[in-house]
Parts: sequence; C-alpha cells; structure tokens
Amino acid sequence: MTTDTLHTISLSKFKSLFPGAPQIGVGDDFFIMDIRLTERHQPLGHPCRFDGFLLLYCVTGRIRLNVNLAEYEIGEGMMYMHVPGNIVRVNDLVDTAKEDVRYICMAMSNEFVKGLSFDANKIFNEGMAMLDNPSARLNEAEMDIMNHGIGLIGKIVGAELPYKKEVLNSVVSSMFYMIMGVWNDRAEDNRLSNSTRSRMIFDQFIKLVSEYHTQYRNVGFYADKLCLTPKYLSKLIKNATGRSAPDWIDSYVILEAKNLLKYSSVTVKEIVYKLNFPNQSVFYKFFKARTGMTPTEYRNS
Repeated sequence: MTTDTLHTISLSKFKSLFPGAPQIGVGDDFFIMDIRLTERHQPLGHPCRFDGFLLLYCVTGRIRLNVNLAEYEIGEGMMYMHVPGNIVRVNDLVDTAKEDVRYICMAMSNEFVKGLSFDANKIFNEGMAMLDNPSARLNEAEMDIMNHGIGLIGKIVGAELPYKKEVLNSVVSSMFYMIMGVWNDRAEDNRLSNSTRSRMIFDQFIKLVSEYHTQYRNVGFYADKLCLTPKYLSKLIKNATGRSAPDWIDSYVILEAKNLLKYSSVTVKEIVYKLNFPNQSVFYKFFKARTGMTPTEYRNS
C-alpha cells in the first residue's frame, strides 16, 4: 500500500472551493484565479493534497501554511509553489482585521506542465531549491514582471489567436524560467522551527515517513532504513525539532486521515484499511487522542 491510494483533490475540485473568484484559463488544465481568503471563507483549513501544480503569488496580507508538517509564513511579494503529492493546510490568516488575504493562483495540471518548453521533470523532481524551500520573495522588478506576465496570459486566453496553445505555453514557460531563477538565486527557508546539526537525518527521516506512514508507524522501521538504532534516531529527531519521532509519524497519519474524512466519501472502515489500522476501535482511539474529536465528528465539523 502506498500514499498513491489516498485521496487527492482534482484541480476542478480546487476551483470549486472558490466559486466567486475571478478566473481565466483553459478548462481545468490551466487557470489563474484571484483568490481572497477571510476568516469567514477559508476553505483550505483542512489538510489537502492536490493533483497538479499550484503557484501562489501574494498580493496583500499574510498566511501561515503547513506543508507536510513544516510551517511557512507567506506574505506580500512572496511566492509559494505546491507540487503534486504535498499535503498543505492554511494554519491561519495574519492581519485579517486590516485587509483580506489576496493571492493570485496559477494552477496547472500534470499534462499541461509536461507540455511546457522546459525540462519539468528536472525542475520538479531532482532536488531544486524550491522543493526544500517552497516559498521565495520577489524584488520590485520581479513583482513587476510577474504582474505583467499574468496580465499578458489573461489577454492571450481571451483572444482569438492562431497557435493560441503554443503562444500560451511559451509565455508560461518564460515566466517559469524567471521563477526558477529566483529560487535558485535566493530561495529562503521560512520554516518556523529551529535548525540543528541533526537536520540532515531529520530530512531523510521525513522523506521516509512521507512514503511509508500509511504502512509503518513504529520508529524501529525508520531507524532500520537509516541504519540507526531507534534510540539514537529518536534522540536526533528530538534535537532537530523538539518533537519526538513517533509524534512526527502520528502527525502524518492524522493528516492523511483528515484529508480522507474531509475531501472523500470513503467510509471510516475503508480509511481504517487504507491507513493500516487493525480495526475501527483502534483508529477511533488514535484519532480522538490526537484531535479531540472522533473521525465522524471531524467529518461533520
């Protein structure tokens, strides 16, 4: 069993979460939305996994995002890149009393990205800076280019042009060269947790947890993979993050459970199977101990 079997929200479903947001695009393969988040309308408050690439460009306000359990603060003039497979949740909005949080969101399906004029596989899958640091700040000139680029894309989408698809792909590809340059030049780690010399082991541990948490919840399995003793691994993880290794593993399982409960119609019994619990009673106790609610109460909240 792998995380591929778990529930992923389509870009069409993502679009439907913001029914009043102005948008331009080409079906569900590529679209740009002007998103405003308020305390009353915050549809990403539960863990989500999206089937596609999302580039968020902050116009006003600030939000705190939880991406695979690491926390980032994204404010005005900053970008955040979401890649397929990541689990994201909006922790909270910042300074909402002063103004709404406004983001321009560029959404692209896997198929659309494959058609762009650059090596997407290399950029997104070979450890570029943006994968470890999914947020980056633009300077004034780059913000100006970003704004003009988004405006140009809007005009292309709305125009009757020969080779319209090719023109659109070329412009989006050009924007991505600029965006990747920003990340390679000065991608910044906005995680709110402390970093220590144990960070390298922690990063390896988290990658393994991301891959295997639906099957294995015991520290011994991950220690084995890293050729460490469970006791030594636990000490390194505690030193690196202030949290225990079992806590990190359980947190990933809770993220998956919340995602399935909130964004899918699968039964609790099916979730128990997908997350490799021995029975519903054990899962109910596990979930309530860590969230204060039963799975049913969370689904209905």
